[in-house]
Amino acid sequence: MLGLALALLCLVSASADDNAFFESRVRPVLVEHCQKCHSEDARAKGKLRGGLLLDSRSGWVKGGDSGLAVVPGKPESSSLISSLSHEGELKMPPAGRLPANQIADLREWIRRGAPDPRDGATVAKSRVAEKAWWSDPVRTPSVPEAGDTAWPGGAIDRFVLRRLEAKGLRPSPPATPEILARRLSFDLTGLPPDPALVASLGADMSPANIAREVDKMIASRAFAERWARHWLDIARYAESLTLRGFILKEAWRYRDAVIGAIESDMPYDRFVAEQIAGDLMGGATGAERERRTVLASFLLMGNSNLEEQDKKALEMDFVDEQLDVIGKGLLAQTITCARCHDHKFDPIPTRDYHAMAGILKNGVALEHSNVSKWVEVSLPLPPEREKVVAEAEARVKELKGRIASLKKPGSGKSGGKAGILKAGDVPGIVVDDSQAKRVGAWKASTFSGSFIGDGYVHDENTDKGKKTLTFQASLPATGTYEVRLAYSGGPSRAKSVPVTVFSAEGEQEKTVDMSKAPPVDGRFLSLGQFRFEKDGQSFVMISTEGTSGHVTADAVVFISADSAAASRPVKASKPEPAEGVAALEAELKAMESKMPRRPMALGIKEASKPADLPVFIRGNVRNPGQVVPRGFLSAASWEGQPKVAPDSGGRRELAEWIASPRHPLTSRVMANRVWGWLMGEGIVRTVDNFGLTGEKPDDPLLLDWLASRFVSEGWSVKKLVREIVLSRTYQQASGEGRWKDVDPDNRLYGRARVRRLEAECIHDAILQMSGDLKPCDGGATFEASLAADQGFRQTGRTRAVYLPAFRNSPHDLLRVFDMADPSTVTGRRDAGTVVQQALFMTNNPWVRERGDKFAERLLKTAPEKRVDELWMATVGRSPTDGERKIALEEIASDAESVDSWSRLCRALWASADFRRLD
Repeated sequence: MLGLALALLCLVSASADDNAFFESRVRPVLVEHCQKCHSEDARAKGKLRGGLLLDSRSGWVKGGDSGLAVVPGKPESSSLISSLSHEGELKMPPAGRLPANQIADLREWIRRGAPDPRDGATVAKSRVAEKAWWSDPVRTPSVPEAGDTAWPGGAIDRFVLRRLEAKGLRPSPPATPEILARRLSFDLTGLPPDPALVASLGADMSPANIAREVDKMIASRAFAERWARHWLDIARYAESLTLRGFILKEAWRYRDAVIGAIESDMPYDRFVAEQIAGDLMGGATGAERERRTVLASFLLMGNSNLEEQDKKALEMDFVDEQLDVIGKGLLAQTITCARCHDHKFDPIPTRDYHAMAGILKNGVALEHSNVSKWVEVSLPLPPEREKVVAEAEARVKELKGRIASLKKPGSGKSGGKAGILKAGDVPGIVVDDSQAKRVGAWKASTFSGSFIGDGYVHDENTDKGKKTLTFQASLPATGTYEVRLAYSGGPSRAKSVPVTVFSAEGEQEKTVDMSKAPPVDGRFLSLGQFRFEKDGQSFVMISTEGTSGHVTADAVVFISADSAAASRPVKASKPEPAEGVAALEAELKAMESKMPRRPMALGIKEASKPADLPVFIRGNVRNPGQVVPRGFLSAASWEGQPKVAPDSGGRRELAEWIASPRHPLTSRVMANRVWGWLMGEGIVRTVDNFGLTGEKPDDPLLLDWLASRFVSEGWSVKKLVREIVLSRTYQQASGEGRWKDVDPDNRLYGRARVRRLEAECIHDAILQMSGDLKPCDGGATFEASLAADQGFRQTGRTRAVYLPAFRNSPHDLLRVFDMADPSTVTGRRDAGTVVQQALFMTNNPWVRERGDKFAERLLKTAPEKRVDELWMATVGRSPTDGERKIALEEIASDAESVDSWSRLCRALWASADFRRLD
């Protein structure tokens, strides 16, 4: 019965996004690491281990000889996780622990309830040959005739009324002026309605007056800020990475470019094309070239693991993430489910995946080192500014060249780091880290650029107390030797590293502060002089016991006390006066501190020689198959579509293909998104997934009419928004009443949908009511010196769209009220209602401070108007008699107290009426 219950849970709870997560992040891991021993194929060969099958849902639901390996919703109780993490007695796979990111994906899969779309005992048959509902070209359907000719205000209403009348239903009455004003204001500007708007609609609800008010809002900067936030959800916009909290210092330029594009009503086809290949399009002016370059950073906003040491795998993971945002964001397709095999549900073969991946792989977006880094490109400058910057850069380059020349062996100043040294260039007996005996895992590195031999090692700041390095010397004679330790110092290093010298005098422990640079030549620390016997103990042991921070080691050098080298630093150059170098370094420092900077942006550099990709079998970059020409999705192709030239990487052609009016998905997907942002649900409710695991459109004719209208009106988002909000359909009341039985999900659009205000609207509304909302024209909103986002305190008073978008440190209010996950495409926000939200509104210090300021403003108005103003500002209407009575009783004990009114303000903010959009 338990197995049946688990199976039912997985079937019922799995969403399209969950299934896509399984296909792209879980199935490949199971195939690569588990199914060799845990599959029907393994059973057929007599190699099944533990009686556990992991190649089907029914297999893991049944469990193995040791019971259930997967407990949906409970990763901590799932032996699959403990086995793969090598935490328990059973360690799988035996060859070694899986990478942390793969274990995290499996843990997240189980936390979601272990959704698994695989049917039966084997994987589902590929749907590559099946035709998708969206594959036909977008055509303009005839606007239907309706029995009631009085109600429809336009084509949208006639499509809606046609379906209602077919069911014998009538649309709902229009919303009240107060409700419509609040709905329009939040939908179009993301802010509470201005009293003038409420008064205008209260006096005149004619279509002409509504249109005038709508046009004002659509033309405002607030509209661009509100609708940019919608797009930033799609673009998974953020200004930091989760891992280490790395800061993307130039990401704000993308946000500002999106706001600017929406404010100017840039045609959506051009907007999309520039998201893919704007950097390749040039431009007539510097401003146009800058905008296009910046918009192309759409492809670079993903949350990447830059510490991945398999750089080929990292590059393909980066491309996979780019395909995910193109697929879900622009085409509503789960393309990445075809990375390891043909898509199990949609007509996307893995050849198509690799054809598109080949295009993106020709764009170089990462610079590799121990920790890789994103590419930054310079933006164009006006000619006069370009001259000044170029002259300053030339002088800095000259100074650096002269300083480097003086520091070369034979010509440089004494002291300081000298880069890479060969062991033979160091006087004494050198024991390199490569010769040391290691206990535990030590990671090789060359990051500092200054070391002996091929690099140095560090302990990864993990498994403290379980790692040691022992440097054993073979000394030529008994005597006294100076012992020097070479290590890579820095602020992230451990400050109290135990280092023990074993000599004829016994064991002597030293403590080394590795956060400081080594004092001898910037490379060595002298541990002292010790007596060693030729055949006695002569070694140095470095331990990580009790340390906090990275422990590093490069080499240990034993120098005979009789040698002259024991009394001087190690130098590869002849000492000479340093005054000349010092003067040049001082000039360089002064130049760099005041020189004008080129504006930079996240960027892509095209490969010099474009190449196709092979199909990587099972997604493994070490297992290439047949090479696939660069291209696009075959299921969305048409005669005469763009083709990738042999000498082109293909991004321009990809942009042209996606932005074409002939593309069957692009206009449909965006029209569906706009409808969903205004109506609460898309016509296709799974707005990021038009595939088989998503939903089909509630009204395909209406969707195609909107899409074709969108294109014929010049791909204008503003015109499409205007068309929808001026419809009678949008302007209906939201009462449920009779609809609960006949259309509970509002698929006929016979009423307005009650919605939750998004987190940013709540944030901005509270700031506006308190008088704290500060205008902002964009730009960087945090200090340039910030190195990581962990622990960052959000103190901004701007609209939420301008707050630092840090993945590790979002604003508390945004986090509590279901902000979009900045690591994935989010076309539709979650709308949870939990007790923590009400508690946040009543107790959070930020909210309390805003409540006090709102109260101070209210107390400046006439006493008899305060309750009405509070209700109108907060929920967009006058209070009922009952509400007025309760409010007056609440503040009766101290009607002139800021604290009393602040409590009342916060109580309304915590109410459903404030957070709900009728």
